[in-house]
Amino acid sequence: MEPMTFHRYVALGDSFTEGVGDPDAARPNGLRGWADRAAAVLAQQTPDFRYANLAIRGRKLEPILDEQLEPALAQRPDLVTMYAGANDLIRPSVDIDLIVERYDEAVGRLIEAGATVVLFTGFDPGGSAVFGKTRGRFAIYNELVREVADRRGATLLDFWRMREYRDWRLWDTDRMHMSSAGHQQMAIAVLDTLGVPHDLKPLPVPAAPRPSKREQLRADAKWAREHALPWMHRRITRQSSGDTVSPRWPQLAPVQID
Repeated sequence: MEPMTFHRYVALGDSFTEGVGDPDAARPNGLRGWADRAAAVLAQQTPDFRYANLAIRGRKLEPILDEQLEPALAQRPDLVTMYAGANDLIRPSVDIDLIVERYDEAVGRLIEAGATVVLFTGFDPGGSAVFGKTRGRFAIYNELVREVADRRGATLLDFWRMREYRDWRLWDTDRMHMSSAGHQQMAIAVLDTLGVPHDLKPLPVPAAPRPSKREQLRADAKWAREHALPWMHRRITRQSSGDTVSPRWPQLAPVQID
């Protein structure tokens, strides 16, 4: 079979798709991310390829749909990726059935408009000291996402089953977002899932650290001060890290390749 080619790719979602954890000062919001990395490969295969990224960090599922779905449909994409729901699941309460109902409707609209739609399950948070207690929620949500993908005929990338991400070297220092190496690995997974040929390789990662107990305690305390406490403060005050952030690539445009 001939590999699939795409001409208009729109990425939807939250920090996962915006690219948080993969810094690049030359790009909007100072980020690159797996979607940019995958788009650069797709652009090399289709001369008229265009790419938009509407994702904004901190967004829950319903705001993602409210703010990003219509602008995406207006650009008539033939490829859409959508990662959403994780920010809902880590809140104190969430109606999983309700948010998946809206999610299902949105996926249906995108597919009816002619797009190939790539969905993601959420990562297994069982190894996280902060989010480990939400593991059951993620498992329920992920099974419903799998049902949506089956029912709608969407393409599914099952992040939950990607055990390589249990290696913390694929995560940023905040332990909440993927590192540059993690984003590269996700770009490879997306392209492989779509059956798109490419020559991307995993980025090198440092040797696995073997800290002493005292060093680990110091690292955990530093992480709590710099990342966990600010995150908890935003939750308490009902603020979002994305309150003052705009989409990185709001309109379809040629891809920045470097």
